[in-house]
Amino acid sequence: MSTSAKQLMPSNIEKHPQATWHFREPSIDDGDDIFTLIANCPPLDTNSSYCNFLQSSHFSKTCILAEYNDTLAGFISAYRKPDEPHVLFVWQVAVAPHSRGKGLAFSMLDALVGRMQRHNVKVIETTITEDNEASWALFKKMDAAHGQQGVVTTFLDEQAHFKGKHDTEYLYRITLKHSQ
Repeated sequence: MSTSAKQLMPSNIEKHPQATWHFREPSIDDGDDIFTLIANCPPLDTNSSYCNFLQSSHFSKTCILAEYNDTLAGFISAYRKPDEPHVLFVWQVAVAPHSRGKGLAFSMLDALVGRMQRHNVKVIETTITEDNEASWALFKKMDAAHGQQGVVTTFLDEQAHFKGKHDTEYLYRITLKHSQ
């Protein structure tokens, strides 16, 4: 998970594993870098770059971007469900290789959840395939931070929905504790 022109590993991250991240809403100017980051983060699905431009403009309020020394380190795309505006659906979590193993994914998700709770978001949802250990660990950690009451159900079945072309996607729904 890295970015186009900013792919070199910042040496300060290795020297200081507890890096100070800068979190912000993405802007339309971030669209191409977000596309490259996600393309470099298998097994994440690569959408069109147009999708990433929409995420970083139309959905910027529900997404979060992380930087370290002006280098794109991570991105979370999310949106409020139109029929359930109190639910934030987390679409993708991408962390650049040079920023992995430092707690960035959880820090980004926690910051995004904190921001969205101020806007009446009470639940987060995501979908995860069975073999995506990093996502399971991230959302189990978020669930634990909010009382360990998450519920996992089948959302899109490998055979019934994907006709055998994609693994089953499990829906993880976490009710959030009230923000402090």
